[in-house]
Amino acid sequence: MSTRVTNIARNTSYFTLALILQKIISLTYFTLYARVLGPADLGKYYTAISLTNIFLIFIDVGLSNVLTKEVAKDNSKANAWIGSTIAIKLPLALLTSLVLIGLVNILNFPELTRQLVYLSIVCMVLDSFTLTFFACSRAFHNLKFESLSSIIFQLIVLVGSIVILHHGGGVRWLMLSLIAASLYNFIYSLLILWRYWRVKPWPIWYWPKIKKVWLLAAPFAGYAIAQRAYTYLDSVMLAKIAGDVAVGIYQVPFKIINALQFLPMAFVASLYPALSLYWHNNRSQLSITFTRAIQYSAIISLPIAIGGWVIADKLVLIFSDGYTEAIWPLRLGLAALPFIFIGYPIGSLLNACDRQKRNTYNMLIVLIVSIVANLFLIPRYGVIGASLTVMLTSILMVVLGIGQIKSILGQSPQLFSGLLRIVVAASLMGLAVWQAKFINNIFILVAWGGFVYLVALFAVKAWCWSDIVGIFKSFFRQSAD
Repeated sequence: MSTRVTNIARNTSYFTLALILQKIISLTYFTLYARVLGPADLGKYYTAISLTNIFLIFIDVGLSNVLTKEVAKDNSKANAWIGSTIAIKLPLALLTSLVLIGLVNILNFPELTRQLVYLSIVCMVLDSFTLTFFACSRAFHNLKFESLSSIIFQLIVLVGSIVILHHGGGVRWLMLSLIAASLYNFIYSLLILWRYWRVKPWPIWYWPKIKKVWLLAAPFAGYAIAQRAYTYLDSVMLAKIAGDVAVGIYQVPFKIINALQFLPMAFVASLYPALSLYWHNNRSQLSITFTRAIQYSAIISLPIAIGGWVIADKLVLIFSDGYTEAIWPLRLGLAALPFIFIGYPIGSLLNACDRQKRNTYNMLIVLIVSIVANLFLIPRYGVIGASLTVMLTSILMVVLGIGQIKSILGQSPQLFSGLLRIVVAASLMGLAVWQAKFINNIFILVAWGGFVYLVALFAVKAWCWSDIVGIFKSFFRQSAD
């Protein structure tokens, strides 16, 4: 058991560091895009990205979740599982690409947007297979290689973007830098799988196995499609209802909130295989691990939400004066952040404990509510309406998921024990930052807020020194596997 816990801590540390750097780099080149392109071209660029991100899931259809879960149970069967997965994805990649090309022409998107979609389709296909290769690697309880690759991917995009913008290139050329990064990631993940795990990612056309994979993927597919549509459909709806400028404005809060999700993403990437194992072998450890995940999610997300709300007006100025309309959309997005963070371990628990169908139903409900709310709110309130929808549906997703926890764990764990102390610590931090808002340097404000919050956590006994020591040691522990 201790080895598994150590693996979770170490892998989370690797992946967290990687995602921090990845998000910093991503925000850096997004800021360059926002300053150079302006809201209109920025809106076209991210409309294309949003469309291909939605359709990418029709290539994967939940197969990566199945791959991680099944290979984690028995590493010796990795070749059979990944072979069947690739055999399914190859025709899906071709079909999905053709459907997307047809759709953007039927919906009569602007010519530039269509061209960007065509280029982005290349990234979509490459990223889909990269996702499969790294999903298999995760099943070996190793995230080091994926962590490194994610950083190099973003560096390729950043360097390519700087060169392109320096020479006066437009959004089409920026998309080419993304293609170069996706190609690198594809080759790297393929070589890691082959060299380190001795897994040969060749398609295996064996119908009984393919059928089994399809059946296992079906619950994951429904959730994955609904979740991807929920995440990106609002940008597409904004483009058709409110125009490209609205999409450009909306990308400011969207990118900031998306960047802040690196922590639950990193934790869940390592947590999911362990939860799957504990579900079959150790129910008491399952409850302990899940409860801690919820508590850590609250400790991290609440200060970001409160502190970010206070300095939202300063945050959007980083992207230039043309994005001041993004202040209140950002605040609404930050209000949703604690629920988004908590939703990650809840969804991971449902998937790992054979509640994929329930998770899918929850996501479908949230997607339907999101579409209806956006259709009502976007024509009336524009970007603020889309952001309000995100806040309301994030709360709904957590409420729907919590209802299933007792039936899985056989008890009602104290999920939010100590939550009041965390709220007090985060509120004290928010008050301190508010009093210091006369300081124009945003980095000093963030550092001040972080210091106050850390002191407040210890003062109200929401955290202790052993927690910090445990995180520090997780970077250096070696696996005993």
